Amino acid sequence: MGIPLPMETLTHRANLLRESLHKSQTITDNTVTILGSFDHRLSALEAAMRPTQVRTHAIRRAHENIDKTLKSAEVILGQFDLTRQAESKILKGPHEDLESYLEAIDQLRANVRFFNSNKSLKSSDGLLNHANNLLAKAVLKLEEEFKQLLSSYSKPVEPDHLFDCLPNSLRPSPENEGGKSPSNTNQSDDQIKSLETAVYKPPTLIPPRVLPLLHDLAEQMVQAGKQQQCLNIYSETRASALELSLRKLGVEKLSKDDVQKMQWEVLEAKIGNWIHFMRIAVKLLFAAERKICDQIFEGISNALKDRCFAEVTTNSVLMLLSFGEAIAKSKRSPEKLFVLLDMYEIMRELQPEIEAIFEGKACADMRGASLSLTRRLAQTAQETFGDFEEAVEKDATKTSVQDGTVHPLTSYVINYVKFLFDYQSTLKQLFQEFETEENSNSQLAIVTMRIMQALQSNLDGKSKQYRDPALTHLFLMNNIHYMVRSVRRSEAKDLLGDDWVQRHRRVVQQNANQYKRVAWAKILQSLSAQGLTSSGGGSAVGGDGSSSSGVSRSAIKERFKSFNVQFEELHQRQTQWTVPDPELRESLRLAVAEVLLPAYRSFIKRFGPLVEGGKNPQKYIKYTAEDLDRMLGEFFEGRATGA
Repeated sequence: MGIPLPMETLTHRANLLRESLHKSQTITDNTVTILGSFDHRLSALEAAMRPTQVRTHAIRRAHENIDKTLKSAEVILGQFDLTRQAESKILKGPHEDLESYLEAIDQLRANVRFFNSNKSLKSSDGLLNHANNLLAKAVLKLEEEFKQLLSSYSKPVEPDHLFDCLPNSLRPSPENEGGKSPSNTNQSDDQIKSLETAVYKPPTLIPPRVLPLLHDLAEQMVQAGKQQQCLNIYSETRASALELSLRKLGVEKLSKDDVQKMQWEVLEAKIGNWIHFMRIAVKLLFAAERKICDQIFEGISNALKDRCFAEVTTNSVLMLLSFGEAIAKSKRSPEKLFVLLDMYEIMRELQPEIEAIFEGKACADMRGASLSLTRRLAQTAQETFGDFEEAVEKDATKTSVQDGTVHPLTSYVINYVKFLFDYQSTLKQLFQEFETEENSNSQLAIVTMRIMQALQSNLDGKSKQYRDPALTHLFLMNNIHYMVRSVRRSEAKDLLGDDWVQRHRRVVQQNANQYKRVAWAKILQSLSAQGLTSSGGGSAVGGDGSSSSGVSRSAIKERFKSFNVQFEELHQRQTQWTVPDPELRESLRLAVAEVLLPAYRSFIKRFGPLVEGGKNPQKYIKYTAEDLDRMLGEFFEGRATGA
C-alpha cells in the first residue's frame, strides 16, 4: 500500500495556492480600476473632438456642392457651345453641306431635349427658346432645300428616252412620228406571249446619288412634324413632271363627246396610240415613279409613302383611263369590236402590274378604276358581238352585185370572223367572265356559227333580188363557196368542224346544179329531137326538103336559129357574170361543157345534113363544137358590157 503524503507538504501547497489566488484578485482589481480611468478619459476626448468633426463634415459637403455646380456649369456651357456651333452651320444653310446641316439639326434637337429635362436651371429657359427658334428656322430652310432639290431633278422624260426603254418589238419605226405605236392588231398568240415576257427598263427619273439626300431631308421634315408639307411638295413637284412626260408622249384627255365626234380612222389611230401609252405609263413611268417614291420614303412612313405615290399618279391614271371609259361608253359599232378587244387585252395584261405598283390603301381607288375599265371593256365587247350578229342578219344595204360575185357583206363578215380568231385567247377569257355553263371554246364556236348562219340567211334574202333565177343560184354558189373556202383555210375549221364544211360544200354544189338546170335547160331543149321526129329513124333527105323520117328542113333551121340566138344571149349576159374563184369557175364551165357540147355534136350529126345541103348553111350552123367550147371559156369573167 502507498505511503500517505506528509501533512506538512499538503499544507504548504494549499498556502501557495491561496497566495496565488490573492495576487490574481489584486491584479484584476487594479486592471478594472485602470480601464475605468481610460473610459472616462475617452468620453472626455470625444466630447472635446465633436465640434471639430462637425466643421470638417460641413467643409466636405461644401466642396462637394462646389464640384457639382462646376460640373453643371461646364455641361451648360458645353450645351451652349454646341448650340452656337449648330447655329453657325444652320445660318450657312443646307445647300453647301447638307450632311453638316442635318447634323446641326440633330444637335439642336438634342439640346432642346436637354434643356426640357433640366428646366430647374436658371438659364435654361432662354437657351431653350433660342434653340427652338433656331430649330424652326432650320426646318424652314430644310423645306426650301427639299423643294429646290426635288424640283431641280424632276424633269419630264422625253419620248425618245422612253422608247429606248421599250423592247425592240414595241419601239416605233423611224417613219412613225409623235409617239405612234407599232401595229397592235393581228398579233398571234406567240407574239402576245413574246410581249408578255419582253424586258422593259424603267427610266431613271432622279439620279441615284440624289435619292439619299432627298431621303434624309424628308426624314428630317417628318421628324419636325412637317409631314403634310413634305407630302405637298413631293406630290406637286413629281405629279407635274409625270403629267408633262405623258403630254409630251401624246396623251390627251378626251371625253365621250370628243370621241363621238371623231372620224373612225382618226379614232382608231388614237386607240392604237392609247394602248401603246398604257404600256409605257404602267411598265415604265409608273414603275419608275413607285421606285423613287419607295427609296425616298423608305423607313420613314409607309402611310406617307403610299399617299405621296397616290397623289403623284392620280391625275395621270385618271387621264389615261378616262379615254378608255369614253371608248367603252361611246356608241357601239361592229368595227369597234377589235379595238375594244385590243383595249381589253392590254388592260388584262397590265392588271397584275397595276395591282403591284398601286398597292396600299391610298391607291385603292386607282386599282378599282383600272379593274372597272377592264370589266366595262369586256361587257361592251360582248354587247358589240351581239350587235354584229344582229346587224349581219338584218343588213339591208342596197349594195347589189349585178354580176353575182361575192357580196361585200360576205367578204366583210368573213374577214371579221378571221380577225376574231386572231383574238382567240382574249375571246376565251372574255367568255369566261360572262359564261359559266359552257367552256370558252364551245362558246366561241357557237357565236361563230350564229354569225355564219346570220350571213347565210341574209344572202338568201339578197339572192331573191335577181330577176334571173340562174344568177340567183350563181350568187349563192359564189358566196357560200367563199365562206367554205375561207373557213377551210383558217382556224375556224377546227372550231366549226368538218361537218360544217361538208354540209356547206353540198350547198355550193346544189346551187351549181340549180344554175345549170335553170340557165341551160331551155337551150338544151332546142338541141333535143323532141318535136322534130315521129320516130327514131334515119335522117336521109328527100327531094322536098324533108328527111325520110319526116323531119322538116325548116323546123331544123328554126332549131339552129333558136340555139344560136339563145347561146349568144347567154354568152353576152354570162360573160358579164363573175365566178371569182378560178377553180370553181373552171369547174362550172366544164360542167356546162360536159352537158352542152355532146348534145350539140349529136344534134349536128343527126340533123346537120338537112341544113348543109341547102342554101347558106353557115347562116344556121354558125358554130362548131370547138367554137362553143372556146366561147364557154369566156363565161363568168365579169366583162363589162361592150368590152
